[in-house]
Amino acid sequence: MAFAGPAPAQPAPTTGGAFAHAMTLMGEPKYPPDFKHFEYADPAAPKGGLVRLGAQGGFDNFNYVVSGLKGDLEGGITLIYDTLMVDSGDEPFTSYGLVAEGVRVAEDASSVSYRLRPEARWHDGTPITPEDVIWSFDVLKANSPFYANYYQTVTKAEATGEREVTFRFGETGNRELPQVLGQLRVLPKHWWTAKDAQGRQRDATQTTLEIPLGSGPYRLAKFEPGRSATYERVADYWAKDLPVNVGRNNFGTLRNEYFRDSTVLIEALKGDLYDFRTENVARNWATAYGDFPAVKEGRLVKEEFPDRGNGNMQAFAFNLRKPKFADARVRRAFNLAMNYEEMNRALFFGLYKRIDSYYFGSELASSGMPSPEELALLEPLKDKIPASVFTTPYANPVNGTPEAVRANLREAVRLLKEAGYELRNGQMTNVASGEPLTVEFLEFQSVFERVILPFAAQLKLIGINSTLRVIDQAQYQNRLRGFDFDITTTSWPESLSPGNEQREYWGSLAADKPGSRNIVGIKDPAIDALVEKVIFAPDRAGVVAATRALDRVLLAHDYVVPQWASNVSRTLRWNRFARPAVLPRYGGSGLPTTWWYDEALATKTGAPR
Repeated sequence: MAFAGPAPAQPAPTTGGAFAHAMTLMGEPKYPPDFKHFEYADPAAPKGGLVRLGAQGGFDNFNYVVSGLKGDLEGGITLIYDTLMVDSGDEPFTSYGLVAEGVRVAEDASSVSYRLRPEARWHDGTPITPEDVIWSFDVLKANSPFYANYYQTVTKAEATGEREVTFRFGETGNRELPQVLGQLRVLPKHWWTAKDAQGRQRDATQTTLEIPLGSGPYRLAKFEPGRSATYERVADYWAKDLPVNVGRNNFGTLRNEYFRDSTVLIEALKGDLYDFRTENVARNWATAYGDFPAVKEGRLVKEEFPDRGNGNMQAFAFNLRKPKFADARVRRAFNLAMNYEEMNRALFFGLYKRIDSYYFGSELASSGMPSPEELALLEPLKDKIPASVFTTPYANPVNGTPEAVRANLREAVRLLKEAGYELRNGQMTNVASGEPLTVEFLEFQSVFERVILPFAAQLKLIGINSTLRVIDQAQYQNRLRGFDFDITTTSWPESLSPGNEQREYWGSLAADKPGSRNIVGIKDPAIDALVEKVIFAPDRAGVVAATRALDRVLLAHDYVVPQWASNVSRTLRWNRFARPAVLPRYGGSGLPTTWWYDEALATKTGAPR
């Protein structure tokens, strides 16, 4: 990890020493200490106007602390909170000071210290203090499954100066952990530990619909439970003139509008009930908007933006906590039965590629045979990982022709027989228990019906009966938190710098924690070991080798049936907004953060309501 500014020759002490304005995991930060603004932000951007964003489902919670464990968090609530540092959108693995004016990392990465800005304020005028940072860290680690894993090796947060907070680690050499802590959203201790207007003690461990106090560029102004939430720009926002914020947060009002399902969301966009949509259904992109007059007239703009900043695995995920999915041969049989090629032709208009890596779309994805650097990590684990890792590159089955379909179905039946199943009266049956192999697909979006039903028909050909259950989003979240499912669609978005979150995704300790991202329930010592190799890689080359090695082992276990992805983000927007000449290289469209309301365009298109 490199830090801008002078670096101490010896491990940094707890107090004193040089603080840097930025930190990065690659090379040197792009922007010097005296930079004026990010290149992808326009300092002349006008302020004001309304942007409306659409969301599916609803919400019943504004408490970020219990997100992922209780309730359905309102999607924009993080707008009200500032973080210690801000990630740059045009360089990887680099962040610059926000609440913190400086950062100092011990040479062995055993601790990190942040020095807070004296002008940092909550919306009620109260200063942001080290006590707020410490309380935020403690309450998140104690109550959030995600942060409990993310911060599991952070042993203590303490005040080491009037405006200084130091986080101490139970390990050394974790290059990413200091930067991870810079992403901490600081919460107001004095507000959460006080009583509300009715004299009731607030409780950070419970959901709430009380509008919380924040410190960020927006405040939550009003809401209709489950239907809409309106955020207003804070005119006297304490950090509005900091370089990391110049030209950003330009809209006067942001409103999240909620709709019950994806079909209604499309019609609501056409009805000008919200302004911007990312379309992730290829059929809709190809057919749902072409005949719409507003698109033909240029009032509703279709535009693709490149996705450069992440990899992704989206897949049908098995619940390994169910004995019927314990055998990898059973899981592979499901992949053999899925005719992706026909799906892509008939359902997706050829717009997708089949995912073949947990880091699909990035340089971290494995391919071909392991490199010498990967083998150096894999060989010591040879007796704990599938032999195919060393002999056969991972590949999804290829269907698309009648001959290929038949061959893959025969191979699926063969694998199931090896795993202890046989066909009895057309039903794949466990020989030992006599139980038929049946599965339930659990989803909350009805759009998956058109995908799962053809898959189910293929499974039926090899004696596996399946059902699809589509439930509302709140029920779906609760069932996933309790790991109450057979198969579901999920995704694991990956940055270009994987690290501590990999423990939450694949680590044994996360497998049985309600609400964790280890949806599959992976408990594998070799995977645990490779995750640690990723986290403690000494340099970029080491990160790439360790991540590719981890990818190979995850793929070889057939924990999922990979789905499909694209390397672009497909968007639609009502043409009443303008943007900087330069977009963030790793930030997609950058909307709404760096865009603004354009009065001239809005006059032609019509103002939002």
